Amino acid sequence: MKKKVLLMGKSGSGKTSMRSIIFANYIARDTRRLGATIDVEHSHVRFLGNLVLNLWDCGGQESFMEQYFASQKDNIFRNVEVLIYVFDVESRELDKDMHYYQSCLEAILQNSPDAKIFCLVHKMDLVAEDQRDIIFKEREEDLKRLSKPLECTAFRTSIWDETLYRAWSSIVYQLIPNVKALEHSLNYFANVVDADEVLLFERATFLVISHCQRKQHRDSHRFEKVSNIIKQFKLSCSKLGAKFSSMEVRNSIFAAFIDTFTSNTYVMVIMSDPSIPSEATLINIRNARKYFEELENPNSMNAANAIHSAHAARGMVNGGSSHYYSHHPHQHQQLPQQFLQQQQQQQQYHNANNPYH
Repeated sequence: MKKKVLLMGKSGSGKTSMRSIIFANYIARDTRRLGATIDVEHSHVRFLGNLVLNLWDCGGQESFMEQYFASQKDNIFRNVEVLIYVFDVESRELDKDMHYYQSCLEAILQNSPDAKIFCLVHKMDLVAEDQRDIIFKEREEDLKRLSKPLECTAFRTSIWDETLYRAWSSIVYQLIPNVKALEHSLNYFANVVDADEVLLFERATFLVISHCQRKQHRDSHRFEKVSNIIKQFKLSCSKLGAKFSSMEVRNSIFAAFIDTFTSNTYVMVIMSDPSIPSEATLINIRNARKYFEELENPNSMNAANAIHSAHAARGMVNGGSSHYYSHHPHQHQQLPQQFLQQQQQQQQYHNANNPYH
């Protein structure tokens, strides 16, 4: 399944830098050596196995922009699923930026009226911190007004913090097939294992593609922070010739498990009950894998119902190779005895500085 994504904006707005960070594993400081995009750069990014993002990174020099709206109009704007328009928050040619943006909208309306529109107000790190909310709200209101009759969703972004991951996670979420079944099954899994939260990350980009939250948390940006931290850790591992597979972080307040899940995802499970053995959570992750593999297959639209029916029939804690272990205290006796005996030996304690501390 291929979906066309247009990445547009004036030259120097930061389009190629953000694309390189999200999809090509660049770190922010290395994007300084990237040159300007000439005409249109095409890339095919495989995402969740069956989904392929046909990404068109369109150079923003004036000569190219004029061609996009004239001789190349039909080719550029036909069959577009998503338009992402990037604005440099410190641009001195805001009127021209808005003119080009409106030209994009007119072309989209003619050629791809069902496309989703996203505007990224970029390089927000250059704005004084106490002015960021004010400036973004002003730009967002202007963009929503100028976008009518189409609707746009605006994000503030910077390559130097987690806001870039937040924006791209939200954008990619709109393109994932079978996403409602995926969310339904993730909620079901979280309830069964008694997790505070469960996050699902796309394997290559580490963008959050789905999550379930069963307890309130004060940090609304924690998902993007985790994406950023773990992706940087993965890159550090690869530079040393090591392969990142899984991680457990535990202290007196919570335990966090990050593990390979399906062939295209990682899962993060947050637990706050110290009486639950690590091994039980890891077994439940392992036993859920094949069901989520089915969900990623577009031919398995009934996979979510299959999870429900299969585990309801087993009563959740019966024997067999594909059951979950219950985490409720009165059912702990049904866990294998060796798990309980080895719990203290195998727990890993880390005083990690992370959003869940």
